[in-house]
Amino acid sequence: MNFFGPGEVAGNASGIGKAKSTLSIGKLLILGILAGAYIGFGANLATVVGHDAPKYLGNGVGQLLFGAVFSTGLMLVVIGGAELFTGNNMFMMIGALNGQNTWGSLIKNWIIVWIANFIGSLLLVYIMAGGFYGFFDAAPAVGLFKGAVGAKALAVAKGKLELTWAGAFCRAILCNWLVCMAVWLALASKDVAGKIFGIFFPIMAFVASGFEHSVANMFFVPMGLVVSQIPAVLDVAAQSTLSAAQLADPAAAATAVAAFKTTVGNLFTWGNFIMKNLIPVTLGNIVGGAIFVASLYWYSYLKKAPAAPVAPDKSAKA
Repeated sequence: MNFFGPGEVAGNASGIGKAKSTLSIGKLLILGILAGAYIGFGANLATVVGHDAPKYLGNGVGQLLFGAVFSTGLMLVVIGGAELFTGNNMFMMIGALNGQNTWGSLIKNWIIVWIANFIGSLLLVYIMAGGFYGFFDAAPAVGLFKGAVGAKALAVAKGKLELTWAGAFCRAILCNWLVCMAVWLALASKDVAGKIFGIFFPIMAFVASGFEHSVANMFFVPMGLVVSQIPAVLDVAAQSTLSAAQLADPAAAATAVAAFKTTVGNLFTWGNFIMKNLIPVTLGNIVGGAIFVASLYWYSYLKKAPAAPVAPDKSAKA
């Protein structure tokens, strides 16, 4: 067979958890920063490719395309070798349950890698902002396609910031269930092509379904926060929300645009991002990866059956 069976994958995943527990803080930080940037590359590509796809292909197919290209990010992480918080929710948990790494190493890994992923994501956000939106120049720029990509970035961030705490948490559980299954399928393959296919479909499914990924949101929402400060991009985003009736009525259009800008101004804050999105999504991702994948597969394939009781030797009493 050109793939590993589920029991073999479970054992390999547990061994990877052990290996990750031995990495130094410096290596965890570097590899975590890389993973945050890699997921950001996938998120940015999805924003560029998906900014006008619904207009020509319809909402469903447009969302499917958005998810398909986003999978590039996890391919870079898994095949390129980097430390991703959401994947480590599975690896460190199954390793700890199997006794191959300690619970302390699990907590240490999750905290350091989460912080490093955030740093990598923000690094990419501000490099992108400098390259396309004039962040480091005297005057801002509108970015690709006359501000349309920036408007898409703003719309994606707005949708995430408008979620309830419970809604974000539940979507995050579903997300990392699929993300960790993508990693699981990649582990099952013995060649790069198989790993790519194993990653592609679950990642496309989670993104197209509208689930929430904490590390992806470390790019999506800060990028939205950046472009929301550019008046020209904000205008493009506001105009894109107008209905045909509003476009035909200048007064109604002006009112709707003003209301949109007020909503963005109130909603787009770092506090809202962290408290209403990043925290519940992080916690939900932990549940999805550590419970629904790591714990259930550990129980099914690695948990040892209790030893059978030894019958007393009656002959000794004779």
